[in-house]
Amino acid sequence: MSAMAPVDCADFNGYKPCRPGWICDGCPWRKPIGRRVLFINLGALGNVIQATAVLPAVRRAWPDSSIWFVTEPGNLPALALNPFIHKAVPFEWAEVMALERMSFHAVLNPDKARAACALAMRVRASERRGFGLDEGGTVAPMNEEAAELYRLGLDDTFKFRANRKSGAQLMCEALGLKYEGNGYTLALSEEEEAFVAEYRRRIGTAGRFAVGINTGCGDLFPNKKLTVEQHAELVVRLREALPDAAVLLLGGKSETERNARIAAAAEARGAEAIETPTTEGLRRGILYVAACDCVATGDTSALHMAVALKKWCVAWFGLSCAAEVDMFGSGVKVVSNLPCSPCWKKSCDFTAGGIVECVAKTDLDAIVAGVIEGRSAWEKDAPARRPAG
Repeated sequence: MSAMAPVDCADFNGYKPCRPGWICDGCPWRKPIGRRVLFINLGALGNVIQATAVLPAVRRAWPDSSIWFVTEPGNLPALALNPFIHKAVPFEWAEVMALERMSFHAVLNPDKARAACALAMRVRASERRGFGLDEGGTVAPMNEEAAELYRLGLDDTFKFRANRKSGAQLMCEALGLKYEGNGYTLALSEEEEAFVAEYRRRIGTAGRFAVGINTGCGDLFPNKKLTVEQHAELVVRLREALPDAAVLLLGGKSETERNARIAAAAEARGAEAIETPTTEGLRRGILYVAACDCVATGDTSALHMAVALKKWCVAWFGLSCAAEVDMFGSGVKVVSNLPCSPCWKKSCDFTAGGIVECVAKTDLDAIVAGVIEGRSAWEKDAPARRPAG
């Protein structure tokens, strides 16, 4: 082999050995790249996790494919170790320049963000599916199958009342792929699994049913979360219904002070809640979700993390569309029955006691009942969790 010859191998980088001392000549561990597929999703973290359910269909369509997954840098930790992804690429100018030099068999873009659509049009590819930009800079479907997902964004009646397909199914079909109900993929390393087990031992939840309550949501739709008082009430009701269970408070940096207030309010009523760390980054936050057997949450990224980790999930929906989230048979949806729900509004004029109505009227009893159902499922699975011998 010439010293300048490129090598068709996923580990070949062109500037140094993939491992110290290795050479390409005669290497028995060569990994042919096959057909390159660029998958684009710049959306919120929950959408990106949901999009991982499409990747098995990509692999079925092109069994020899290597998938490049482009997303916002903050989402990358959720894609680490994903077995379907050859390379997770941050949406940054330097990386985009490199992608523009490459040639792909297919570009798949189920994301209607203009930046995602622009990227889908810029890279070289034999075929393009999903969404791109027309010559006027308007978002437009690039293939016939994308028409349904395209309409979903333009027709509120269709989106809010008629649609019964999950987001994963809609994305898959929009890309001209066959949907077979694959779940999300969120892989943990052995070291991370060990961290989860040790954390549970340290806080005294090993062998106990642990319920995690996600208390926050993104800034874009603040009304996806309950109030501090509602969360404290939920802790109290859960501890009364399941006195031998543990209740954990989940969240990110924005929930640090909020979780302290919730824990204090619950403790004042004789109900303990364990505050998980909130400032250790996304990947560690995923591990605290993994440390729960059941997760109660609004329609947020924590919902998708819990579903991906195959936790029993109890999710409440007010402004967002419950039909677009698939629990894959392991959870309960608590859906608002208000005539104005869902609406996907960032703010609302309808309030009850100064609280947005669909938040104020969230059925806490239904959430508790959903958690109890999860406890029953957890008890049935107990033999499988016991170590051999």
